[in-house]
Amino acid sequence: MNDTEDGSKLQLDFGKLGKIGDQKSNVIPCVVQHAASGQILIVAYVNAESLEYSLKNRVAAFWSTSRNELWVKGKTSGDTLRLEEILVNCEQNSLVYKVTPLGAGACHVKDQTGKPRASCYYRRVNLQTRALEFL
Repeated sequence: MNDTEDGSKLQLDFGKLGKIGDQKSNVIPCVVQHAASGQILIVAYVNAESLEYSLKNRVAAFWSTSRNELWVKGKTSGDTLRLEEILVNCEQNSLVYKVTPLGAGACHVKDQTGKPRASCYYRRVNLQTRALEFL
């Protein structure tokens, strides 16, 4: 069990952007939203290569900052995200991919039954105790 992914203790990675900067990755954040429900599925990073792949193939692709390579969502898991629309913010430094999930889930973390979670946002902070609670 991975306590960061499965636990109830808040352990935010405030160094993530610094690590990406140290790699000199030319990426921008991308919020991935379910096109029909509006649910936020994941936040990932996009570079020019992954954006071009997404546009050409109409599936969500990202730049893996941990592996330093193109990450085509669903290529190994089967949980592909069909690209429906791309939104660009005012400063052109972040994106929203509106997608339709074609597999069992969008998150690499599985629930208690072994099924992929529909979204990476499956916990919330209890404002009184500051503990994480599963939704």
